[in-house]
Amino acid sequence: MKFIVSFAFTLLSLSGFAAELTVGSPAPEMQATLLDSTDSFQLSQKRGKTVIVNFWATWCAPCRAEMPAIQTYYDKHKSEGLEILAISMDEPRELPEVKKIAQQFSFHVALKSQANIKGFGRIWRMPTTFVIDKDGVLRKNGHVGDAEITLTELESLVTPLLMKP
Repeated sequence: MKFIVSFAFTLLSLSGFAAELTVGSPAPEMQATLLDSTDSFQLSQKRGKTVIVNFWATWCAPCRAEMPAIQTYYDKHKSEGLEILAISMDEPRELPEVKKIAQQFSFHVALKSQANIKGFGRIWRMPTTFVIDKDGVLRKNGHVGDAEITLTELESLVTPLLMKP
């Protein structure tokens, strides 16, 4: 019985949180120190750019499968004001493996332990992808819908945001 009550509370908490992250509302602030430097990525400083925030892990096969599509999309659109931050949910002890995978990609990568992502809630499934438009408005809530993002979905969802004045 205790498990059922705990599980129900967790579901209510998650559903309540998902409601707080409403598409069309301002995206929560987040900041992360990047793997490849001491530079940081701060969402509020990316106004005027379309931002994709992707949560992944080295052990997550769907995450690893979607990353080449994200890279392909980034290569095609980075000159149009596209920023991507991939946050690894791996533990700090897995940093060598995270770096090994990250070096295959040219978008920004950070570790969860080096990021303040509280506003995005508990990332309970992976991959999880959020899209924020040039005005800082949430356009895709990663807690809702399919977990894995495809090149087709990126083209249909993100490309119009890049064209928006």
